[in-house]
Amino acid sequence: MTTIRDVARLAGVSISTVSLALNSPKRVGAETLDRIRQAIQSTGYRIDPVAQTLARGRSSLIGFVSANLGNMFFGDIRREIEHQALDHGYFVLIADSSGRADLERALLERLQAQKIAGIALAANGRGEEYATFLRDFKTPIVMFDQKVEGAERDFVGSDNPLTTTILTEHLLQLGHRRIAFISGPSGLHTADERLKGFMDTMAGASVDVDPSLVVEGGYTRTGGHAQAMRLLTRRDRPTAIIGANNMTGLATLQVMQEMGFRCPDDVSLAMVDDVPWSNVITPRITMVVQDAQKLGELAAQRLLARIASPEAAAEPPQDFILTPRFVRGESTRRL
Repeated sequence: MTTIRDVARLAGVSISTVSLALNSPKRVGAETLDRIRQAIQSTGYRIDPVAQTLARGRSSLIGFVSANLGNMFFGDIRREIEHQALDHGYFVLIADSSGRADLERALLERLQAQKIAGIALAANGRGEEYATFLRDFKTPIVMFDQKVEGAERDFVGSDNPLTTTILTEHLLQLGHRRIAFISGPSGLHTADERLKGFMDTMAGASVDVDPSLVVEGGYTRTGGHAQAMRLLTRRDRPTAIIGANNMTGLATLQVMQEMGFRCPDDVSLAMVDDVPWSNVITPRITMVVQDAQKLGELAAQRLLARIASPEAAAEPPQDFILTPRFVRGESTRRL
């Protein structure tokens, strides 16, 4: 059986250099890396993942855990984390918690039992007990999008209050005062922050919010569709609706079309986050967009740094907050 020693001998390098090339190819010179790759091809050497895990005390796998992989926002983040991980010799194991905190915790424990190197987590668990669980977790974790207060882990996310502040200010400037808000699950970091951005902006403009126009859509198309239906069948329906994420925004537009409403002539619509092929949706929805690629890049870089050395692993946790981008579409109009 071909071993790593055979590869090192043929390439004329040390065993440690071959190991470095396999695990962190960017840290090896181009000429040396090319010789090692040729030696691997010539010898037919194959990495033994079990032996590698035993030698390093951890696997060459990185976990990716989120609540809804069907949402392309998380798909874009996952893709960037995968690219970064592969460049450093790691593969990504993907898990979907379906928004269930109990399943999420079970997935994390299973990944840790597999001696996984680190985990990128969009957390749906919440509360002090869950924060303690994450804080005491032995495997490196970087949270993205969703933050658990008190977990003392690195966090990469967007300025969530700003996302809805921008949309609310835009609608106020267009003359709207009766604005409905379809929020995410109460208690979830992004949902609470986006609701706060909306409420604070309305209060700052001295506009009273009708509490019955602030509803919870659960960040799902099903929940968003049900709440949009309730809002739009009211006699005193709102003049504008904000969807707290792309799923609720699209669901609201679907309800408008099903009910024969014209957007924005009858009701204006704005939402947080983009969707694939949004430029062919009629009307193009006014939105605030998070930089999913940058979020994934930062999350991967921070996680890989934590994995790479004990010194980096011992550093205090940091928050990395990105500024979202406003995209004006044709779904909002002046009253």
